[in-house]
Amino acid sequence: MPLHGDVHHDNVIDFGERGWLVIDPKPLIGDRAFDYANLFCNPDLATATDPQLFEARLARICAQSGIERQRMLRWLVAWTGLSAVWFLDDNQTADIDMGVMKLALAELG
Repeated sequence: MPLHGDVHHDNVIDFGERGWLVIDPKPLIGDRAFDYANLFCNPDLATATDPQLFEARLARICAQSGIERQRMLRWLVAWTGLSAVWFLDDNQTADIDMGVMKLALAELG
């Protein structure tokens, strides 16, 4: 299905009467779970890696989207790995991605 490709907190903006819109799409075709995965890595390390917030976010996204929990967790591992490589390639830290990956892997068992 068509994806946005770059959904994160900085790209979701309140346009007042028009409502909340997601800007700066990177049109992709793929599994819709991909677009949800990036939401777990925002907005900061403390929020993204808090186990209770992670679990609440996972439950809410799965319930609202209908995406099966294990599938979402597997997409989280894939997304955080990809994102971590991008950060490390730019000589930046990947603490958020690695922290979210650890939470997802722990849930997968």
